[in-house]
Amino acid sequence: MFHVIPGNFFVPLSSPNRIVYWECISRLFSIMEHQLSFGVEREVLADELEFYFNQENAAQLVEEEFQAYDSRSRANGILRRLEYYGWIEVETDKSYVQRVNFKEYAVKVIKTLLDIADGKQIEYQGYIYTIYSLVTGTMDKPGIVLMQIWENTDLLITGLKNLNSNIKHYIDELTKHSTVAEIMDALFNDYITNIVDKAYHRLLTSDNVSKFRPEIISRLEEKSHEEAFLEEAAREIASIREVSVEEGRELIYRYLHEIIEAFRGMDDILQEINQKNTQYQRAAIGRAKFLLAGNEDVRGQLKEILMGINEEINRENMDLGGIYRIDFLDDLVQIYQCSILEQSSLYLAVEGKREFTPASLDEKEPDEELRREKMRRMAEKIQKVVSVEKIQDYVDQQLGNVDEMNASQLPLANEDDFIKLIYTRLYGQRKNMGYTIETMEEREVNGYRFKDFRIRRRENGISGGNASKREG
Repeated sequence: MFHVIPGNFFVPLSSPNRIVYWECISRLFSIMEHQLSFGVEREVLADELEFYFNQENAAQLVEEEFQAYDSRSRANGILRRLEYYGWIEVETDKSYVQRVNFKEYAVKVIKTLLDIADGKQIEYQGYIYTIYSLVTGTMDKPGIVLMQIWENTDLLITGLKNLNSNIKHYIDELTKHSTVAEIMDALFNDYITNIVDKAYHRLLTSDNVSKFRPEIISRLEEKSHEEAFLEEAAREIASIREVSVEEGRELIYRYLHEIIEAFRGMDDILQEINQKNTQYQRAAIGRAKFLLAGNEDVRGQLKEILMGINEEINRENMDLGGIYRIDFLDDLVQIYQCSILEQSSLYLAVEGKREFTPASLDEKEPDEELRREKMRRMAEKIQKVVSVEKIQDYVDQQLGNVDEMNASQLPLANEDDFIKLIYTRLYGQRKNMGYTIETMEEREVNGYRFKDFRIRRRENGISGGNASKREG
Protein backbone atom coordinates (compact mmCIF):
# COMPACT_ATOMS: atom_id res chain seq x y z
CA MET A 1 0.00 0.00 0.00
CA PHE A 2 2.78 2.43 0.85
CA HIS A 3 4.10 2.19 -2.71
CA VAL A 4 1.01 4.28 -3.56
CA ILE A 5 0.31 6.19 -0.33
CA PRO A 6 3.27 8.03 1.27
CA GLY A 7 4.44 6.70 4.61
CA ASN A 8 3.72 10.02 6.35
CA PHE A 9 0.29 10.47 4.76
CA PHE A 10 -1.65 10.04 8.02
CA VAL A 11 0.61 12.30 10.08
CA PRO A 12 -1.76 15.33 9.87
CA LEU A 13 -4.66 13.30 11.29
CA SER A 14 -2.56 12.00 14.20
CA SER A 15 -0.76 15.23 15.10
CA PRO A 16 -1.79 17.62 17.93
CA ASN A 17 -3.31 19.85 15.22
CA ARG A 18 -5.44 17.04 13.75
CA ILE A 19 -8.71 18.96 14.23
CA VAL A 20 -7.32 21.97 12.34
CA TYR A 21 -5.97 19.77 9.55
CA TRP A 22 -9.25 17.90 9.20
CA GLU A 23 -11.38 21.05 9.09
CA CYS A 24 -9.05 22.55 6.48
CA ILE A 25 -9.10 19.36 4.39
CA SER A 26 -12.92 19.27 4.59
CA ARG A 27 -13.19 22.87 3.44
CA LEU A 28 -10.78 22.37 0.55
CA PHE A 29 -12.58 19.21 -0.54
CA SER A 30 -15.96 20.96 -0.37
CA ILE A 31 -14.67 23.63 -2.77
CA MET A 32 -12.96 21.22 -5.16
CA GLU A 33 -15.76 18.65 -5.48
CA HIS A 34 -18.03 21.20 -7.17
CA GLN A 35 -15.48 21.89 -9.92
CA LEU A 36 -15.04 20.01 -13.19
CA SER A 37 -11.96 18.43 -11.64
CA PHE A 38 -10.35 18.46 -8.20
CA GLY A 39 -8.03 21.26 -9.34
CA VAL A 40 -8.54 24.82 -8.05
CA GLU A 41 -6.28 27.90 -8.12
CA ARG A 42 -4.02 27.97 -5.11
CA GLU A 43 -4.93 31.57 -4.24
CA VAL A 44 -8.63 30.67 -4.04
CA LEU A 45 -7.89 27.92 -1.54
CA ALA A 46 -5.56 30.18 0.45
CA ASP A 47 -8.36 32.78 0.66
CA GLU A 48 -10.76 30.15 1.98
CA LEU A 49 -8.34 28.96 4.66
CA GLU A 50 -7.50 32.54 5.60
CA PHE A 51 -11.22 33.20 6.10
CA TYR A 52 -11.41 30.08 8.28
CA PHE A 53 -8.54 31.13 10.54
CA ASN A 54 -10.10 34.61 10.97
CA GLN A 55 -13.26 33.11 12.45
CA GLU A 56 -13.67 32.99 16.23
CA ASN A 57 -14.86 29.36 16.21
CA ALA A 58 -11.80 28.12 14.30
CA ALA A 59 -9.88 25.32 16.01
CA GLN A 60 -6.78 26.51 17.82
CA LEU A 61 -3.37 25.53 16.48
CA VAL A 62 -1.05 23.81 18.94
CA GLU A 63 2.28 23.94 17.09
CA GLU A 64 4.27 27.08 17.87
CA GLU A 65 5.43 27.36 14.28
CA PHE A 66 1.91 28.29 13.19
CA GLN A 67 0.89 30.34 16.22
CA ALA A 68 3.30 33.16 15.40
CA TYR A 69 1.88 33.66 11.90
CA ASP A 70 -1.06 35.71 10.71
CA SER A 71 -4.09 34.04 9.12
CA ARG A 72 -2.72 34.26 5.57
CA SER A 73 0.60 32.70 6.56
CA ARG A 74 -1.20 29.94 8.43
CA ALA A 75 -3.29 29.19 5.34
CA ASN A 76 -0.21 28.92 3.13
CA GLY A 77 1.54 26.87 5.80
CA ILE A 78 -1.32 24.34 5.87
CA LEU A 79 -1.24 24.03 2.07
CA ARG A 80 2.53 23.44 2.13
CA ARG A 81 2.14 20.80 4.82
CA LEU A 82 -0.64 18.98 2.93
CA GLU A 83 1.54 18.96 -0.17
CA TYR A 84 4.50 17.62 1.83
CA TYR A 85 2.40 14.82 3.37
CA GLY A 86 1.03 13.75 -0.02
CA TRP A 87 -2.57 14.94 0.25
CA ILE A 88 -2.39 17.50 -2.56
CA GLU A 89 -0.15 18.34 -5.48
CA VAL A 90 0.48 21.78 -6.95
CA GLU A 91 1.01 22.29 -10.68
CA THR A 92 1.66 25.41 -12.73
CA ASP A 93 -0.32 25.85 -15.97
CA LYS A 94 0.74 27.69 -19.14
CA SER A 95 -0.41 31.00 -17.65
CA TYR A 96 1.92 30.52 -14.68
CA VAL A 97 -1.06 30.05 -12.37
CA GLN A 98 -0.64 27.48 -9.63
CA ARG A 99 -3.48 24.98 -9.35
CA VAL A 100 -4.00 22.54 -6.48
CA ASN A 101 -5.29 19.01 -6.98
CA PHE A 102 -6.11 16.33 -4.45
CA LYS A 103 -4.27 13.06 -5.04
CA GLU A 104 -6.49 10.23 -6.29
CA TYR A 105 -6.00 8.10 -3.18
CA ALA A 106 -6.59 11.16 -0.97
CA VAL A 107 -10.02 11.69 -2.56
CA LYS A 108 -11.01 8.11 -1.69
CA VAL A 109 -9.78 8.46 1.90
CA ILE A 110 -11.56 11.81 2.36
CA LYS A 111 -14.88 10.45 1.05
CA THR A 112 -14.66 7.50 3.44
CA LEU A 113 -13.80 9.73 6.41
CA LEU A 114 -16.69 12.08 5.58
CA ASP A 115 -19.10 9.14 5.48
CA ILE A 116 -17.83 8.03 8.90
CA ALA A 117 -18.13 11.55 10.32
CA ASP A 118 -21.69 11.90 8.98
CA GLY A 119 -22.70 8.48 10.35
CA LYS A 120 -23.73 7.38 6.88
CA GLN A 121 -25.37 3.94 6.86
CA ILE A 122 -25.24 1.46 4.01
CA GLU A 123 -28.32 1.45 1.79
CA TYR A 124 -28.90 -2.29 1.57
CA GLN A 125 -31.91 -1.73 -0.67
CA GLY A 126 -29.70 -0.12 -3.30
CA TYR A 127 -27.33 -3.09 -3.43
CA ILE A 128 -30.11 -5.68 -3.53
CA TYR A 129 -32.10 -3.86 -6.24
CA THR A 130 -28.94 -3.35 -8.29
CA ILE A 131 -28.06 -7.05 -8.11
CA TYR A 132 -31.62 -8.08 -8.89
CA SER A 133 -31.88 -5.67 -11.86
CA LEU A 134 -28.56 -6.83 -13.33
CA VAL A 135 -29.46 -10.51 -12.95
CA THR A 136 -32.90 -10.13 -14.55
CA GLY A 137 -31.64 -7.82 -17.32
CA THR A 138 -30.58 -8.72 -20.84
CA MET A 139 -26.86 -9.03 -20.01
CA ASP A 140 -25.64 -7.68 -23.35
CA LYS A 141 -22.19 -7.41 -21.79
CA PRO A 142 -22.15 -10.56 -19.64
CA GLY A 143 -18.60 -10.19 -18.32
CA ILE A 144 -19.03 -6.58 -17.19
CA VAL A 145 -22.50 -7.29 -15.75
CA LEU A 146 -21.22 -10.31 -13.81
CA MET A 147 -18.37 -8.23 -12.34
CA GLN A 148 -20.90 -5.60 -11.21
CA ILE A 149 -23.07 -8.28 -9.59
CA TRP A 150 -20.04 -9.74 -7.82
CA GLU A 151 -18.85 -6.33 -6.54
CA ASN A 152 -22.33 -5.34 -5.28
CA THR A 153 -22.71 -8.71 -3.57
CA ASP A 154 -19.37 -8.22 -1.84
CA LEU A 155 -20.45 -4.73 -0.67
CA LEU A 156 -23.76 -6.16 0.59
CA ILE A 157 -22.09 -8.95 2.58
CA THR A 158 -19.50 -6.51 3.96
CA GLY A 159 -22.30 -4.19 5.08
CA LEU A 160 -24.15 -7.01 6.84
CA LYS A 161 -20.98 -8.08 8.65
CA ASN A 162 -20.38 -4.47 9.75
CA LEU A 163 -23.95 -4.27 11.05
CA ASN A 164 -23.35 -7.49 12.97
CA SER A 165 -20.17 -6.04 14.51
CA ASN A 166 -21.87 -2.72 15.37
CA ILE A 167 -24.53 -4.48 17.45
CA LYS A 168 -21.75 -6.26 19.37
CA HIS A 169 -20.15 -2.85 19.96
CA TYR A 170 -23.36 -1.54 21.55
CA ILE A 171 -23.58 -4.62 23.77
CA ASP A 172 -20.01 -4.04 24.98
CA GLU A 173 -20.63 -0.33 25.58
CA LEU A 174 -23.73 -1.09 27.67
CA THR A 175 -21.60 -2.13 30.66
CA LYS A 176 -20.13 1.40 30.87
CA HIS A 177 -23.50 3.03 31.67
CA SER A 178 -24.21 3.38 35.38
CA THR A 179 -27.61 5.17 35.43
CA VAL A 180 -31.03 4.39 34.03
CA ALA A 181 -31.02 7.64 32.04
CA GLU A 182 -27.76 6.73 30.30
CA ILE A 183 -29.04 3.25 29.43
CA MET A 184 -32.34 4.55 28.04
CA ASP A 185 -30.49 7.23 26.06
CA ALA A 186 -28.13 4.63 24.59
CA LEU A 187 -31.04 2.33 23.73
CA PHE A 188 -33.62 4.73 22.29
CA ASN A 189 -31.66 7.76 21.09
CA ASP A 190 -28.53 6.01 19.83
CA TYR A 191 -29.14 2.33 19.12
CA ILE A 192 -32.74 2.59 17.90
CA THR A 193 -31.91 5.59 15.71
CA ASN A 194 -28.59 4.49 14.21
CA ILE A 195 -28.99 0.71 14.05
CA VAL A 196 -32.66 -0.33 14.18
CA ASP A 197 -34.31 2.44 12.16
CA LYS A 198 -31.52 2.93 9.62
CA ALA A 199 -30.51 -0.68 8.94
CA TYR A 200 -32.11 -3.49 10.95
CA HIS A 201 -35.74 -2.51 10.30
CA ARG A 202 -35.17 -2.30 6.54
CA LEU A 203 -33.58 -5.76 6.50
CA LEU A 204 -36.83 -7.17 7.87
CA THR A 205 -39.13 -5.16 5.57
CA SER A 206 -38.27 -3.39 2.32
CA ASP A 207 -34.71 -4.77 2.02
CA ASN A 208 -35.64 -8.35 2.91
CA VAL A 209 -33.28 -10.54 0.91
CA SER A 210 -35.76 -13.44 0.81
CA LYS A 211 -37.90 -11.57 -1.74
CA PHE A 212 -35.12 -11.48 -4.33
CA ARG A 213 -32.79 -14.36 -3.46
CA PRO A 214 -34.60 -17.33 -5.13
CA GLU A 215 -34.71 -15.71 -8.55
CA ILE A 216 -31.15 -14.38 -8.27
CA ILE A 217 -29.79 -17.85 -7.47
CA SER A 218 -31.96 -19.54 -10.11
CA ARG A 219 -30.92 -17.20 -12.91
CA LEU A 220 -27.23 -17.36 -12.06
CA GLU A 221 -27.33 -21.17 -11.96
CA GLU A 222 -28.95 -21.15 -15.41
CA LYS A 223 -26.21 -18.85 -16.72
CA SER A 224 -23.52 -21.16 -15.34
CA HIS A 225 -24.76 -23.87 -17.76
CA GLU A 226 -25.05 -21.63 -20.85
CA GLU A 227 -21.95 -22.15 -22.96
CA ALA A 228 -22.55 -19.02 -25.08
CA PHE A 229 -22.79 -16.87 -21.93
CA LEU A 230 -19.64 -18.41 -20.45
CA GLU A 231 -17.57 -17.93 -23.62
CA GLU A 232 -18.64 -14.31 -24.16
CA ALA A 233 -18.17 -13.44 -20.48
CA ALA A 234 -14.74 -15.14 -20.42
CA ARG A 235 -13.57 -13.08 -23.41
CA GLU A 236 -14.73 -9.83 -21.78
CA ILE A 237 -13.16 -10.65 -18.42
CA ALA A 238 -9.93 -11.72 -20.13
CA SER A 239 -9.79 -8.39 -21.97
CA ILE A 240 -10.51 -6.34 -18.82
CA ARG A 241 -8.14 -8.27 -16.55
CA GLU A 242 -5.52 -8.71 -19.30
CA VAL A 243 -5.36 -12.49 -18.87
CA SER A 244 -5.91 -15.48 -21.16
CA VAL A 245 -9.40 -16.62 -22.11
CA GLU A 246 -8.98 -19.79 -20.06
CA GLU A 247 -8.09 -17.73 -16.99
CA GLY A 248 -11.04 -15.49 -17.73
CA ARG A 249 -13.28 -18.55 -17.78
CA GLU A 250 -11.94 -19.61 -14.38
CA LEU A 251 -12.75 -16.13 -13.03
CA ILE A 252 -16.31 -16.47 -14.37
CA TYR A 253 -16.76 -19.75 -12.52
CA ARG A 254 -15.31 -18.16 -9.37
CA TYR A 255 -17.63 -15.13 -9.55
CA LEU A 256 -20.72 -17.28 -10.10
CA HIS A 257 -19.79 -19.63 -7.27
CA GLU A 258 -19.05 -16.84 -4.76
CA ILE A 259 -22.25 -14.91 -5.58
CA ILE A 260 -24.49 -17.98 -5.28
CA GLU A 261 -22.84 -19.17 -2.06
CA ALA A 262 -23.04 -15.65 -0.59
CA PHE A 263 -26.82 -15.53 -1.08
CA ARG A 264 -27.25 -19.08 0.18
CA GLY A 265 -25.24 -18.39 3.33
CA MET A 266 -26.83 -15.01 4.00
CA ASP A 267 -29.38 -16.52 6.40
CA ASP A 268 -26.63 -17.32 8.91
CA ILE A 269 -25.54 -13.67 9.06
CA LEU A 270 -29.14 -12.41 9.30
CA GLN A 271 -29.92 -14.90 12.06
CA GLU A 272 -26.91 -13.79 14.09
CA ILE A 273 -27.89 -10.14 13.59
CA ASN A 274 -31.40 -10.91 14.81
CA GLN A 275 -30.08 -12.77 17.87
CA LYS A 276 -27.67 -9.96 18.78
CA ASN A 277 -30.39 -7.34 18.39
CA THR A 278 -32.63 -9.26 20.78
CA GLN A 279 -29.71 -9.80 23.15
CA TYR A 280 -28.85 -6.09 23.25
CA GLN A 281 -32.38 -4.91 23.92
CA ARG A 282 -32.90 -7.54 26.64
CA ALA A 283 -29.58 -6.63 28.26
CA ALA A 284 -30.45 -2.91 28.25
CA ILE A 285 -33.91 -3.48 29.73
CA GLY A 286 -32.55 -5.98 32.26
CA ARG A 287 -29.85 -3.55 33.43
CA ALA A 288 -32.41 -0.76 33.73
CA LYS A 289 -34.71 -3.01 35.77
CA PHE A 290 -31.80 -3.90 38.03
CA LEU A 291 -31.03 -0.23 38.70
CA LEU A 292 -34.73 0.50 39.31
CA ALA A 293 -35.21 -2.41 41.74
CA GLY A 294 -36.77 -1.45 45.09
CA ASN A 295 -34.91 -1.41 48.38
CA GLU A 296 -37.29 -3.59 50.40
CA ASP A 297 -37.14 -6.99 48.70
CA VAL A 298 -34.16 -9.32 48.52
CA ARG A 299 -33.29 -8.23 44.98
CA GLY A 300 -33.25 -4.58 46.02
CA GLN A 301 -31.05 -5.29 49.01
CA LEU A 302 -28.59 -7.30 46.90
CA LYS A 303 -28.52 -4.44 44.40
CA GLU A 304 -27.64 -1.94 47.12
CA ILE A 305 -24.88 -4.22 48.41
CA LEU A 306 -23.36 -4.68 44.96
CA MET A 307 -23.59 -0.99 44.15
CA GLY A 308 -21.92 -0.14 47.46
CA ILE A 309 -19.10 -2.56 46.73
CA ASN A 310 -18.66 -1.06 43.27
CA GLU A 311 -18.54 2.50 44.63
CA GLU A 312 -15.96 1.52 47.25
CA ILE A 313 -13.75 -0.22 44.65
CA ASN A 314 -13.92 2.82 42.35
CA ARG A 315 -13.26 5.28 45.18
CA GLU A 316 -10.19 3.40 46.40
CA ASN A 317 -9.01 2.52 42.85
CA MET A 318 -8.90 -1.17 43.73
CA ASP A 319 -8.69 -4.05 41.33
CA LEU A 320 -11.24 -6.87 41.49
CA GLY A 321 -9.12 -8.68 44.10
CA GLY A 322 -9.50 -5.71 46.44
CA ILE A 323 -13.05 -6.75 47.35
CA TYR A 324 -11.61 -8.73 50.25
CA ARG A 325 -10.11 -5.56 51.77
CA ILE A 326 -13.46 -3.72 52.10
CA ASP A 327 -14.23 -3.42 55.82
CA PHE A 328 -18.03 -3.38 55.81
CA LEU A 329 -18.17 -6.77 54.06
CA ASP A 330 -17.12 -8.42 57.33
CA ASP A 331 -20.48 -7.52 58.88
CA LEU A 332 -22.61 -8.72 55.94
CA VAL A 333 -22.06 -12.45 56.36
CA GLN A 334 -21.88 -14.23 59.71
CA ILE A 335 -21.17 -17.90 60.41
CA TYR A 336 -22.79 -19.25 63.59
CA GLN A 337 -23.19 -22.64 65.26
CA CYS A 338 -26.37 -24.67 64.99
CA SER A 339 -27.11 -27.56 67.36
CA ILE A 340 -29.98 -29.06 65.34
CA LEU A 341 -29.46 -30.36 61.79
CA GLU A 342 -32.39 -31.11 59.52
CA GLN A 343 -32.39 -33.96 57.06
CA SER A 344 -32.84 -31.54 54.17
CA SER A 345 -29.63 -29.69 55.04
CA LEU A 346 -27.43 -32.77 54.58
CA TYR A 347 -26.01 -33.84 51.23
CA LEU A 348 -27.28 -37.18 49.98
CA ALA A 349 -25.01 -39.06 47.63
CA VAL A 350 -26.64 -40.42 44.48
CA GLU A 351 -26.46 -44.22 44.45
CA GLY A 352 -26.71 -46.35 41.35
CA LYS A 353 -29.80 -48.48 40.82
CA ARG A 354 -28.17 -51.39 38.97
CA GLU A 355 -25.04 -53.40 39.46
CA PHE A 356 -22.46 -53.34 36.70
CA THR A 357 -21.11 -56.73 35.65
CA PRO A 358 -18.13 -56.51 33.29
CA ALA A 359 -18.18 -58.85 30.30
CA SER A 360 -15.26 -61.05 29.43
CA LEU A 361 -13.11 -60.34 26.37
CA ASP A 362 -12.37 -63.25 24.08
CA GLU A 363 -8.91 -63.40 22.56
CA LYS A 364 -8.99 -63.98 18.81
CA GLU A 365 -6.11 -64.55 16.47
CA PRO A 366 -6.07 -62.11 13.51
CA ASP A 367 -6.92 -63.56 10.11
CA GLU A 368 -3.68 -63.11 8.17
CA GLU A 369 -5.30 -63.83 4.79
CA LEU A 370 -8.01 -61.21 5.41
CA ARG A 371 -5.33 -58.73 6.49
CA ARG A 372 -3.30 -59.29 3.31
CA GLU A 373 -6.42 -58.86 1.18
CA LYS A 374 -7.25 -55.54 2.85
CA MET A 375 -3.65 -54.36 2.44
CA ARG A 376 -3.79 -55.28 -1.25
CA ARG A 377 -7.04 -53.35 -1.77
CA MET A 378 -5.65 -50.35 0.10
CA ALA A 379 -2.52 -50.35 -2.07
CA GLU A 380 -4.69 -50.50 -5.23
CA LYS A 381 -6.79 -47.61 -3.97
CA ILE A 382 -3.73 -45.50 -3.19
CA GLN A 383 -2.30 -46.34 -6.60
CA LYS A 384 -5.47 -45.01 -8.31
CA VAL A 385 -5.40 -41.68 -6.43
CA VAL A 386 -4.85 -38.91 -8.97
CA SER A 387 -2.29 -36.21 -8.16
CA VAL A 388 -0.63 -33.38 -10.05
CA GLU A 389 2.64 -35.30 -10.15
CA LYS A 390 1.02 -38.44 -11.58
CA ILE A 391 -0.81 -36.50 -14.28
CA GLN A 392 2.40 -34.67 -15.24
CA ASP A 393 4.27 -37.99 -15.49
CA TYR A 394 1.38 -39.47 -17.48
CA VAL A 395 1.46 -36.58 -20.00
CA ASP A 396 5.27 -36.76 -20.29
CA GLN A 397 5.02 -40.49 -20.96
CA GLN A 398 2.32 -40.05 -23.63
CA LEU A 399 4.11 -37.18 -25.36
CA GLY A 400 7.34 -39.15 -25.53
CA ASN A 401 9.61 -37.48 -28.07
CA VAL A 402 6.92 -35.26 -29.61
CA ASP A 403 6.03 -31.75 -28.44
CA GLU A 404 2.28 -31.90 -28.93
CA MET A 405 -0.64 -34.28 -29.46
CA ASN A 406 -4.43 -34.32 -29.31
CA ALA A 407 -6.30 -35.65 -26.29
CA SER A 408 -8.19 -38.01 -28.59
CA GLN A 409 -4.88 -39.81 -29.21
CA LEU A 410 -4.52 -40.73 -25.54
CA PRO A 411 -5.39 -44.31 -24.49
CA LEU A 412 -9.14 -44.50 -23.87
CA ALA A 413 -10.02 -48.13 -23.23
CA ASN A 414 -11.74 -47.88 -19.85
CA GLU A 415 -13.05 -45.53 -17.19
CA ASP A 416 -9.60 -45.04 -15.59
CA ASP A 417 -8.23 -43.75 -18.90
CA PHE A 418 -11.14 -41.33 -19.19
CA ILE A 419 -10.51 -40.03 -15.64
CA LYS A 420 -6.87 -39.38 -16.55
CA LEU A 421 -8.03 -37.46 -19.63
CA ILE A 422 -10.34 -35.30 -17.48
CA TYR A 423 -7.58 -34.46 -15.00
CA THR A 424 -5.19 -33.75 -17.87
CA ARG A 425 -7.71 -31.19 -19.11
CA LEU A 426 -8.22 -29.63 -15.65
CA TYR A 427 -4.56 -29.45 -14.62
CA GLY A 428 -3.56 -28.11 -18.04
CA GLN A 429 -5.03 -24.72 -17.10
CA ARG A 430 -2.47 -24.24 -14.32
CA LYS A 431 0.61 -22.13 -14.89
CA ASN A 432 2.98 -24.44 -13.06
CA MET A 433 2.35 -27.51 -15.23
CA GLY A 434 4.80 -28.72 -17.85
CA TYR A 435 2.23 -28.51 -20.62
CA THR A 436 -0.56 -26.29 -21.93
CA ILE A 437 -3.87 -27.10 -23.59
CA GLU A 438 -5.92 -25.61 -26.42
CA THR A 439 -9.63 -26.44 -26.69
CA MET A 440 -10.86 -28.00 -29.95
CA GLU A 441 -14.09 -29.46 -31.31
CA GLU A 442 -16.15 -32.20 -29.66
CA ARG A 443 -15.12 -35.80 -30.37
CA GLU A 444 -16.29 -39.30 -29.50
CA VAL A 445 -13.76 -42.07 -28.92
CA ASN A 446 -14.69 -45.61 -27.85
CA GLY A 447 -18.08 -44.42 -26.59
CA TYR A 448 -16.66 -41.47 -24.61
CA ARG A 449 -17.80 -38.02 -25.81
CA PHE A 450 -15.72 -34.98 -24.89
CA LYS A 451 -14.29 -31.74 -26.26
CA ASP A 452 -11.00 -32.61 -27.79
CA PHE A 453 -7.98 -30.47 -26.87
CA ARG A 454 -4.39 -30.16 -28.00
CA ILE A 455 -1.63 -30.87 -25.48
CA ARG A 456 1.58 -28.90 -25.96
CA ARG A 457 4.77 -29.27 -23.99
CA ARG A 458 5.97 -25.98 -22.50
CA GLU A 459 9.19 -24.59 -23.96
CA ASN A 460 10.90 -24.64 -20.57
CA GLY A 461 9.06 -27.74 -19.53
CA ILE A 462 8.51 -28.44 -15.87
CA SER A 463 9.04 -32.00 -14.75
CA GLY A 464 6.42 -33.89 -12.79
CA GLY A 465 8.39 -33.59 -9.55
CA ASN A 466 8.75 -29.80 -9.88
CA ALA A 467 5.08 -29.43 -10.70
CA SER A 468 4.16 -31.34 -7.58
CA LYS A 469 6.55 -29.31 -5.45
CA ARG A 470 5.14 -25.99 -6.69
CA GLU A 471 1.60 -27.22 -6.22
CA GLY A 472 2.31 -28.14 -2.65
